[in-house]
Amino acid sequence: MSIFSAGKAAADPRHEQVIKLNLHDMSQLFNSMDPSPFIDKDLDHDAEEFIVSWAQEFPSAAPVKLRIYLEQWPTEDPNELIRQAIHNYFANRAELTKLEFHRMMKQGRTSLFIGLVFLFACLAIIQTLLHGAAGTWAGALREGLTIAGWVAMWRPMQIYLYDWWPLRHRGQTYTKLSHMPVEVVQHGKG
Repeated sequence: MSIFSAGKAAADPRHEQVIKLNLHDMSQLFNSMDPSPFIDKDLDHDAEEFIVSWAQEFPSAAPVKLRIYLEQWPTEDPNELIRQAIHNYFANRAELTKLEFHRMMKQGRTSLFIGLVFLFACLAIIQTLLHGAAGTWAGALREGLTIAGWVAMWRPMQIYLYDWWPLRHRGQTYTKLSHMPVEVVQHGKG
């Protein structure tokens, strides 16, 4: 696939940003291994990556438009077919990302429950069994249990503080792309 160019981000985030693809024919846009009907086909990995990366480069509030230049024009106007296929693809990706986000939040809740139970168990052991104990071994065990209890909280903290942001942003990008205007023009005429 030959990528033509993408529009430059303007200072005004309301300014429509145009992503431009230059293709030999429309089959280059889709994954040739996907046996689905045309409007349900997966996009070619390189095409998807190009479109998504440019959409993420633009201001998040800026509307995005995809303009595809075809060298070989099919017998019927491909605008509606390609528009619908691209919208279906990104809507599906947005839905999958939403499901992945919900799974991550569920994993976070489970990890938080396990981490808190383990932390409280460690602190209870320290309070009941090692409270008055003196000596090097008791001090080392007390410190070890305290550290182990807080380390058990690492994963839920990672999920709730850091992991969900990129996933949520990717889902918003897919949703935006599932509604973007798509224009297909014959190469040399647009």
